[in-house]
Amino acid sequence: MPAAAPDTRPLHAVLGSGPAGTALARELARRGHPVRLVDRKGDGPAPDGVRRRAADVGTAEGARAATAGAAVVYHCVNVGYHLQVEVMPRIQEAVLGAVEASGARLVVLDTLYPYGETGGAVMTEDTPWRATGRKGRMRAVLDERYLAAHREGRARVVLGRSADFVGPGVLNSSLGAAVFPGALTGGEVLGLGDIGLPHSYTGIEDVAGGLATLGERPEGDGRVWHLPTAPAVSTRDVHALIEKRTGRPLNVVVLRELRPFGPFDEEFVAEYAEMFYQHTEPQIMDSSAFERTFGIRPAPLDRTLDATVTWYEQWLSRL
Repeated sequence: MPAAAPDTRPLHAVLGSGPAGTALARELARRGHPVRLVDRKGDGPAPDGVRRRAADVGTAEGARAATAGAAVVYHCVNVGYHLQVEVMPRIQEAVLGAVEASGARLVVLDTLYPYGETGGAVMTEDTPWRATGRKGRMRAVLDERYLAAHREGRARVVLGRSADFVGPGVLNSSLGAAVFPGALTGGEVLGLGDIGLPHSYTGIEDVAGGLATLGERPEGDGRVWHLPTAPAVSTRDVHALIEKRTGRPLNVVVLRELRPFGPFDEEFVAEYAEMFYQHTEPQIMDSSAFERTFGIRPAPLDRTLDATVTWYEQWLSRL
């Protein structure tokens, strides 16, 4: 029997196997790309069509190993809040060095943090970067370095910004494990700040689809894009939509000031305090530029919540 022909399709390497990285790897494989999913251990389950690899991308050697042979690299690595200011710049240096050496395109999953407080103004890609907190300033510095690398011709880079995640597999989000388990079991459900304000939530499948599209469409390189995000509604309205799906009223505990709650311990709370403004002013993210340019609409919030409730029901059944 003749040997199988080698796979000559361009390899896509996803760094980070959290909810975004895992969803992205699955989406890329669905689109027919060979996919490598990288984290420090490399031993978890892999979606169909995805190969896992262990590497520490915070080191130059690990980043080179993780990205070897890849045509497109997706940086979806994140670390604990208390480590971000120290560790994220180190990861950037290693990953940028690797793609500069190899010529791979780099797609970076980004946050809204560089904008800082906006007074409730709608955030577009033209919103000024005015962060004052440590993490927001750090993210702004990293983003400028990414864009400078592209401008200077050292690497081909594009950034995709997301609002707060929601969706299957999303645990450590303000609309994650502090909300859905309590909603399904009659326990306490977290609400942060003023839950009557409009707040954008980006579905994890839209994060994956948006990043995959940026990976396939190099004409988007060299700038920041807001990933497809459903129109903002209030968190109170989100809670009402969840109630319809669970068939029970939610026992919402609203924290006007931060304190440990559910999966968010004292260490996390201390580090997140500087970001609490996101829950005391409207957080409205406009993704219309991405939608117009690439012809992709976000999933309706109803559909995202349907999938999220189903996932959490299955997750709770396995505990």
